[in-house]
Amino acid sequence: MNKRYTVDLTSLMRLYETNYAKLLPLLPRSDMVGDMLVYLVCDDVYQLEIIESTRYTTVITLGLLESEKVADYLSPLLTVRLYHDARVAEVCAVQQISRLKPIYDYPNLRMHQKNEKHQVNLFLGDWLKHCLRHGLSKQSVC
Repeated sequence: MNKRYTVDLTSLMRLYETNYAKLLPLLPRSDMVGDMLVYLVCDDVYQLEIIESTRYTTVITLGLLESEKVADYLSPLLTVRLYHDARVAEVCAVQQISRLKPIYDYPNLRMHQKNEKHQVNLFLGDWLKHCLRHGLSKQSVC
């Protein structure tokens, strides 16, 4: 008998907190909509752009701009909301998924994993760790 998946809130919140801490050094100095930074990481070009900014939250997109190793349709593009009062960052959208549910029935038409939201946030954490560890340069783009 399949056991129903339940969200491990402690683990998920810890992940949100560590992703927030990893994102802070990568953010532009100002918090203005349209501000973006471009990073060179292991010969790949990543772009971080602020698309929404309020008193307590910032929404950014983080994506791979140029890579000879990855096809365009496979290039990761994440939309992340940072909650500054709670000091957490959560992936809100990824690729063609505009809103992530905490739990998906499995199997489902789009073949999302039961814990797709957790998986995507784990991916963000790994990606940020890679960018922080191997980032060679950054430049502001106006």
